Amino acid sequence: MAKKRKPPSIKEKPADTPSEEEDFGDPRTYDPDFKGPVSNRSCTDVLCCMIFLLCIVGYIVLGLVAWVHGDPRRAAYPTDSQGHFCGQKGTPNENKTILFYFNLLRCTSPSVLLNLQCPTTQICVSKCPEKFLTYVEMQLLYTKDKSHWEDYRQFCKTTAKPVKSLTQLLLDDDCPAAIFPSKPFLQRCFPDFSTKNGTLTIGSQIVFQDGNGGTRSVIELRDAANGINKLLDAKSLGLKVFEDYATTWYWILIGLMIAMVLSWIFLILLRFIAGCLFWVFMIGVIGIIGYGIWHCYQQYTNLQEHPRSVLTVYDIGIQTNISMYFELQQTWFTLMIILCIIEVIVILMLIFLRNRIRVAIILLKEGSKCCRNCPEAEILCTDGDNYVLKGSVRQIFNTTEIAKACPGALCNFAFYGGKSLYHQYIPTFHVYNLFVFLWLINFVVALGQCALAGAFATYYWAMKKPDDIPRYPLFTAFGRAIRYHTGSLAFGSLIIALIQMFKIVLEYLDHRLKRTENTLSKFLQCCLRCCFWCLENAIKFLNRNAYIMIAIYGRNFCRSAKDAFNLLMRNVLKVAVTDEVTYFVLFLGKILVAGSIGVLAFLFFTQRLPVIAQGPASLNYYWVPLLTVILGSYLIAHGFFSVYAMCVETIFICFCEDLERNDGSTEKPYFITPNLHGILIKKQLVPQKQKE
Repeated sequence: MAKKRKPPSIKEKPADTPSEEEDFGDPRTYDPDFKGPVSNRSCTDVLCCMIFLLCIVGYIVLGLVAWVHGDPRRAAYPTDSQGHFCGQKGTPNENKTILFYFNLLRCTSPSVLLNLQCPTTQICVSKCPEKFLTYVEMQLLYTKDKSHWEDYRQFCKTTAKPVKSLTQLLLDDDCPAAIFPSKPFLQRCFPDFSTKNGTLTIGSQIVFQDGNGGTRSVIELRDAANGINKLLDAKSLGLKVFEDYATTWYWILIGLMIAMVLSWIFLILLRFIAGCLFWVFMIGVIGIIGYGIWHCYQQYTNLQEHPRSVLTVYDIGIQTNISMYFELQQTWFTLMIILCIIEVIVILMLIFLRNRIRVAIILLKEGSKCCRNCPEAEILCTDGDNYVLKGSVRQIFNTTEIAKACPGALCNFAFYGGKSLYHQYIPTFHVYNLFVFLWLINFVVALGQCALAGAFATYYWAMKKPDDIPRYPLFTAFGRAIRYHTGSLAFGSLIIALIQMFKIVLEYLDHRLKRTENTLSKFLQCCLRCCFWCLENAIKFLNRNAYIMIAIYGRNFCRSAKDAFNLLMRNVLKVAVTDEVTYFVLFLGKILVAGSIGVLAFLFFTQRLPVIAQGPASLNYYWVPLLTVILGSYLIAHGFFSVYAMCVETIFICFCEDLERNDGSTEKPYFITPNLHGILIKKQLVPQKQKE
């Protein structure tokens, strides 16, 4: 006898529903013709698709324009205000390899970050100044000994003369108003800072004359040097990192290959011993974190007994070395405390979530069957070609009525760049470049999720597995997503890209407001950062489920997002049990892969595995290849395990739909396997019904 269908109040809308008064849409009804992803569908969100394609075309055009106008050498070598390279062979600057700034104090201007340039005249010199001297002082000494001009003129333009008044000097901008002790750093003259009795000084002085009749402090000069240093730190670090990569690239590839093999082995084992493999994940992660705690403790005690050095930070940036932080006791102590906290959190989660982890393991086993039946699842920053600031511009200004009517008006150097439309909108192009990049990255992720969801949904809604599963379900789902739903995927990825863009703007504002003491602004920044982080993760979660609905029913993004949200709210308790716990189990696997490869890489790059292989001895920063291997291993593991994560989420969505469409009778049988159905119903529905 066929099982009689239960009333909707119990079967169709179980007690998972938050409230009878709340409307989260009507449950699905039985449809004998529904056999999984709909094949008869049409294009969705066409307008967004057209906008997306136009943005891609603009992105390509922008790249071509940047290639035409750009010069990669400008990212590595300094150029003077006329766009000539310092030290370039065959030019007047062949023997002048260092860049000198006329007025370094102007580098505190906000335009340094906006235009990526310091708004002061720059020339190429053969050496940096070694003493304090103003132009006026040089003129007084010149009357007694003309050799002083010869020393000073090397920091002036070739047309400079020693007999100009200070006003005329500022108008012509032929020489700096003052020079101070400097030393070359990254082919640029920077102040030669030192400390005396704990006070920051330059040339044993804490104040100096700026050549314009004013007295400036060393702190002001330090802030100006920081302005340029922000632009050069990445370049200096990049050169050293490049050297390390050139030395260790093949070892990095070997480490990533090992991570790929290890991730593949774990995926194969998940098909057969998911329960035992979870214990391997758990013990492995706890062991790796424990090793990190032990190593940090060893380093801390060693430095406590045999201190190597005392690090003094001047807040100037250019005199700090990242590797020096690893010689501090505080660094290792902080890392040890952080790892201890992580260890405790992991252990507590394993204890309190043990029952839900069992459910997640069952879901992973079902996902393994699904994957087995779907085997195929398994130059803009160098802009500006003509940096020309012609002297005739300043000469013309000096002969105009402006200079006569306003005696204090000066024609000062602002930036070097062309006057074309392209050069005027370079900051806008940078913003556009970043935004489209974020959009494309999120679109690729959305496309992969939708294609996987279509393949896994095809598996779920096959009554006789694997006989009823069509051939190449992943390729079929991928083709449907590209052909019909590019606009919908672009719509969802656009929302994520906008949120990420707002987060970047907040980080930029936070960087600009770091020196302010306004507690309220800092509090608001923290609140906004937290809110946008929560919003981004919530939208990503909703988008994934919307893509599953798109893959199944072929509707537009908004309708799919609404249907997914309503379905999840009607099964809110089961959502809490399955998704996050399953992600936690898979996250342990990712950590195990990345941690295991990371420990081996650490022992190798720090010369602690001489028995197996001799690691590279000449590295600027051993943490460069180490972090690369760890991050790359995690991303590889994430790529492998994310297939399972999407599989579990798709199966769960289909399971919720299955419960609403069918009742398990002969006429309306469930598509879910009996084992998984019994686990989920036992864990969620039975206790709730007993409460009723």
